[in-house]
Amino acid sequence: MKNIFKSILTILVAITMTSCEDESNLAYVNEAGDFRITSPTSGSSVVLNPDYPTNPALGLTWEAANFGTPTAINYTVQVSLAGSNFANVTNVTSTNNTFASVNVEDLNGAVVDAGLTPYTQGGVDIRIKATIGTNAEMTKYSSKITYLVTPYTTELPKLAVPGNHQGWNPSTAPRIAASGFGLTDYEGYVYLDGGHKFVGPDTAGNYNWGNTDWGDNGSFAGILAVTGESDCIATAGYYRVQANTTTLTYSETLTNWGIVGAATPGGWDNSTALTYNATTKKWEGTVALTAGEFKFRANNAWTINIGGDSDQDGSMNYDGPNLSVATAGTYFVSLDLSNPRAYTYSIQ
Repeated sequence: MKNIFKSILTILVAITMTSCEDESNLAYVNEAGDFRITSPTSGSSVVLNPDYPTNPALGLTWEAANFGTPTAINYTVQVSLAGSNFANVTNVTSTNNTFASVNVEDLNGAVVDAGLTPYTQGGVDIRIKATIGTNAEMTKYSSKITYLVTPYTTELPKLAVPGNHQGWNPSTAPRIAASGFGLTDYEGYVYLDGGHKFVGPDTAGNYNWGNTDWGDNGSFAGILAVTGESDCIATAGYYRVQANTTTLTYSETLTNWGIVGAATPGGWDNSTALTYNATTKKWEGTVALTAGEFKFRANNAWTINIGGDSDQDGSMNYDGPNLSVATAGTYFVSLDLSNPRAYTYSIQ
């Protein structure tokens, strides 16, 4: 009887060692039961504010997962679109504690990836994944909660401008951008050469023929049309392009840019011309500057001029404050208008 007991014990030990794949810290682990998220409660909500990206947006606590023995447990907070049964999961943060805090920026990225629409409240399901070691069989999940989130986007809505200037390919065409989410006052700077149109994105954000597109209504008087449209036409040059898909209007103003001001050779009366570089997509020039102020303007006139970023949104402003150079010298001046509503310059 004693020998039979020893044989059974030997078999059990062998099975245990095999199932744990030689990880001695898992040798006596038993199957864990479910565990529960204790806060927040399902149905809680938050409105995310892009002005405070590092503020806490979600504070989670949960019960410890039970693996049958004291051992370090890895917890991962997972987010998925509500009702999707976690078909597509975003891992937000990991910890060895039974609590976690997720900031505004990280939660916003996770819920937008999950499929929520910016500035519209939607639901995401949240669960905690618990693991020990690297053994996939040692994975347990908490019960889920549904969290209601109103996300945001810092990405401006855009239209593509495909045409003869770039081979009529919407996916690689230059973009013009609206001034804010939900707005349709698109603007940008594009080198045009002949026919072109405006193409909106599909629901996945891709620009392709077959999406909604706009052209001229045939009058060539700055009126857009969606059906029965003609190509918009422009002679070769660098244009300030504006289009509004709500009012169905557009304008294209030919521009040639220069630098003007007390620091420049022409003073405040005459712009010193810059040259468009098709490779860098910037207006560039080597200019002798004195210490003083300057701005950039189009067509040697004040109708279109840009200066400093007074509202600190990452873009130079139309009619913005004067810029300045502290030391006289010969400078390489560059004006970059290729990123819609994110206009920048440099002097070196």
